Amino acid sequence: MNGLTVLVQKEWREHTRNFKMLWIPLVFIIFGIMEPVTNHFLPEIMKSVGNMPEGAEFLWPELKGEEIFLSLLGQYQTIGILVIILAFMGTISGERKNGTATLLYVRPMSFLNYFLSKWIVVNGIVLGSVWLGFMAAWYYIEILFNHVDGGEIFAFVATYSLWLVFVVTVVLSLSAWLPTGGAAGLAILITLVYQIIDSLIGTYWTVSPWKVSVYASYWLEADSELTNLWMSSGLTVILIGILIVFGVVMSKRNAAKTTV
Repeated sequence: MNGLTVLVQKEWREHTRNFKMLWIPLVFIIFGIMEPVTNHFLPEIMKSVGNMPEGAEFLWPELKGEEIFLSLLGQYQTIGILVIILAFMGTISGERKNGTATLLYVRPMSFLNYFLSKWIVVNGIVLGSVWLGFMAAWYYIEILFNHVDGGEIFAFVATYSLWLVFVVTVVLSLSAWLPTGGAAGLAILITLVYQIIDSLIGTYWTVSPWKVSVYASYWLEADSELTNLWMSSGLTVILIGILIVFGVVMSKRNAAKTTV
């Protein structure tokens, strides 16, 4: 059982059986479709149900495709992150609580492989879901709005993917350290609440993992300065590595707490 490949296959089968392979991509795809479609037909919806006086005109701003992508990014930054936390907060702590981890711990298993197998599969699900969501949005934006350059979109989504890897690593490392409830609460604090704090007082610093999602939007803006993006990305990669080490250590240290 020490092989990383075997553990990855085990995680893949488990997430397939609990339908996370299905419903998580569906959530992101539905949001990806709804954002451009809703914004396109919203003026007509407002006219039909807005109870406006006869003869009154409601002027709706004309949105561009780039603005739709940023609006969708805002949806993913709140609801999407919450979905990720709630879906995977018990990935490691849940196995300790229900005793299924005992079947793994009694074997000569590498805890590095154990943690990495979960990290690889969860990131695969999350990144695949988000990319599918953005690609669905891109399809409808091309039909209903204007053309957006493919290179800009892929750079935008790839940069945002780094932030998502950071979020997944935070969730898994906290799940290795704390019970499921504590992991969920602290993950929400670190990823969602601190994100709000950073948006309020973050003008005092320019390099932060919580700014990677903001800097991702720079790819959709002409002549944007990307120095802070590269520095924040580098810091984020370093923190991801530290969190992986922390998660491995906590997985090994808390193995004795597994319910038998």
